[in-house]
Amino acid sequence: MKNEMEIIFDAVSDNESFARVAVAAFITHLNPTVEEMADIKTAVSEAVTNSIIHGYGNLQGCGRTGRACPPEQKEIHPGKVRISCRLENGILHIEIADTGRGIEDVEKAMEPLYTTRPDLERSGMGFAFMEAFMDDLEVESTPGEGTTVRMVKKIGIGEWIA
Repeated sequence: MKNEMEIIFDAVSDNESFARVAVAAFITHLNPTVEEMADIKTAVSEAVTNSIIHGYGNLQGCGRTGRACPPEQKEIHPGKVRISCRLENGILHIEIADTGRGIEDVEKAMEPLYTTRPDLERSGMGFAFMEAFMDDLEVESTPGEGTTVRMVKKIGIGEWIA
């Protein structure tokens, strides 16, 4: 059986939790384990946060810090994040895309502890977490055009082995 969904939302930190919950709700009927659900939610959270922080600049830090985004910043911040999910035969395919700054060197960006935003106390572990928690990770990026992160996770891994 195949099922798909797509959501597009503003690239503001307040929407990171929405993205995580939306993807979790999409797979709930498969009865994922607590670990599978946590892995997927963490990976989605990291990818969306990367889009917001690195792709669009996080509206100069408003949102997540609890500080409201001034209207003038919202008007100059047209960024969107798109999440597409496809479920097919117990395999979840997630694509998270933005049309932000893009990544100059994807290989370097995927190195653990590498960050371009130490001013925001970024740990540089986002891609490492995505890679650890998902079965497959692919990152495509073009500077000035945006980034697409594709992740795959088999749901019910115990059933795949049995």
